[in-house]
Formats: sequence, C-alpha cells, structure tokens
Amino acid sequence: MTRWSDAPPIDREVIVDVTDAGLAGRLVLPAGAIGLVLFAHGSGSSRLSPRNVQVAECLHAARMGTLLFDLLTESESRIRARIFDIPRLAQRLADATRWSMRQPEAGGLRIG
Repeated sequence: MTRWSDAPPIDREVIVDVTDAGLAGRLVLPAGAIGLVLFAHGSGSSRLSPRNVQVAECLHAARMGTLLFDLLTESESRIRARIFDIPRLAQRLADATRWSMRQPEAGGLRIG
C-alpha cells in the first residue's frame, strides 16, 4: 500500500465532471501532499490567471495540492445570466468537490 508521503507528484490537465458539464481544470499534487485546495473560478478570472497560479505554487511549496478549475465553460462565460446563476455555480462547486474526492491520487486528502 502506498502512503501519501510516498506518492509521486502529479501535474495534469483534467476535465471535472459536474452534473451538467465538463469543466476544464488543472490538478497538481506535490510529492507527499497533505491536503487539496480547490480554486473555483467564475467571472473575471480563470484557472490560467497568473495571480492564482502564483498562489497555487506557494501552496505546492507547502505540500498542498491544488485543483484550479473554471465554474463555467468557455461558451457559458459569455452569457451574462450564467455568470450570476449562484445556485448553478454552487452546485458545480459541490460536484467538483465530490469529483476530487473520487480521484485515486487525491481521494484521501482533506479539502479546503
């Protein structure tokens, strides 16, 4: 059995399956990750934001994994009503949290 402290690092683009879409994301787990931080991006920001990537890199240095993902698909981000559809965005965040817990590499990590 592999202990989390022995797990190799992971850095991969992912599609986060939620109820009504597949959301683009990036999962990074440093070697020996002790937790997983979800960065949910909505209007005005994206998983590719240099500021958010820099924050994620600081977390990696502290052995925290990250999942940076967009709450809206590219086409949805151009529809103003979707940007402010809080129930849909909240459901997607909950779905993404469950998705991350099902990933073999991250399933045992605490989520923040």
